[in-house]
Amino acid sequence: MQHLPPDMWYNMPRHMDKTVYLDNNATTRVAPEVVEAMAPFFGELYGNPSSMHAFGGQVARHVARAREEVAAFLNCSPDEVTFTSCATESDNSAIRGAAESIGPSAKIVTTAVEHPAVLQPCRRLKAMGHKVVELPVDSVGQIDLNRLRDELKGTKDAIVSVMWANNETGTVFPIAEVAAICREYGAVFHTDAVQVAGKLPVDVSKVPVDMLSMSGHKFHAPKGIGIFYVRRGTRIRPFMLGGHQESGRRAGTENVPYIVGLAKACELARLGMDAENERIARLRDRLEAGILAKCPNVRVNGDRAHRLSNTLNVSFEYIEGEAIAYHLSDLGICISTGSACASGSLDPSHVIRAMGVPFIAVHGSVRFSLSRYNTDADVDYVLDKLPPVIKKLRDLSPFGPDSDPTTFK
Repeated sequence: MQHLPPDMWYNMPRHMDKTVYLDNNATTRVAPEVVEAMAPFFGELYGNPSSMHAFGGQVARHVARAREEVAAFLNCSPDEVTFTSCATESDNSAIRGAAESIGPSAKIVTTAVEHPAVLQPCRRLKAMGHKVVELPVDSVGQIDLNRLRDELKGTKDAIVSVMWANNETGTVFPIAEVAAICREYGAVFHTDAVQVAGKLPVDVSKVPVDMLSMSGHKFHAPKGIGIFYVRRGTRIRPFMLGGHQESGRRAGTENVPYIVGLAKACELARLGMDAENERIARLRDRLEAGILAKCPNVRVNGDRAHRLSNTLNVSFEYIEGEAIAYHLSDLGICISTGSACASGSLDPSHVIRAMGVPFIAVHGSVRFSLSRYNTDADVDYVLDKLPPVIKKLRDLSPFGPDSDPTTFK
């Protein structure tokens, strides 16, 4: 497979003025209401909220109100909310902070399909001498809860990190059950909840996670702001040192405009989630049905019974996902071949490989992810433009149902 350098993507020819953005699991458009809420803090309200004077104090009050809104979004206490730069920082703060607090005896249990922001810190800890277990998944991307129990039996100092929903397939994990098992065995439990923000209710009073990560840009807040929830009483060491901000849990001057914007995004999601997701799921299902009807040799990846409302991951057999994304981009359609944070690799998605997708399809996986700003017209456009692209690529491909299967290895 020939990999395209980033600068080639930027300079692709565009034959269409139309843009259909279906890569919302990578990032979302910032909501106009969020932009409006942020604007004053780039201008007249520019004070440092940590300053002792009244000019900074008025800004601090806005940060406090934003923290209360995020707490309402999660149904937790405001003092359990820490603002970070993104979910990657929150993930690192949770896993490395808990491991440092426990010490060398900490055992980390995670899954083979986590985001790199979880897998890489876990693997770093493994290289430092910690025992790390990556639980396998089945063909729809779910873990075996009995296997989790087996890993926790007899373990005194365990840290478990299981994502709430997978960013590539949309598969939703049984987080309440995972949390209950962790409670049963006394393990510290962290979940990367990035993809469920604004799509599923997240109530930490009902789902007893100890730590949780979210990123604002996944649900219509700007890039560069994240949430790190830490349940009161959970022991961690601070990941960012150098100041007293965030109650000593995360040093650094508060990113006030983005904190306020994040709070507004939480408010919008909290008030409009049910109706919005019902409409988005209908669009996703129509897109899925159309692709299956118009394109032969296609398989849907993930747990279709337990899946995010906005996510569709499909594998087109005998062709490359990158080639599909390239041709659709030329037509103004934005999709992904996997995690944006893992792009640049020649290897197929670690998520798709972990699910055991057959070799004739593993390289042909692409993800369509929708948002509140997508329409029926967007789906119509994709269903009109995608089938000719798939046919063209299959006509050019040396692979096919009658080819030598050893050529795929």
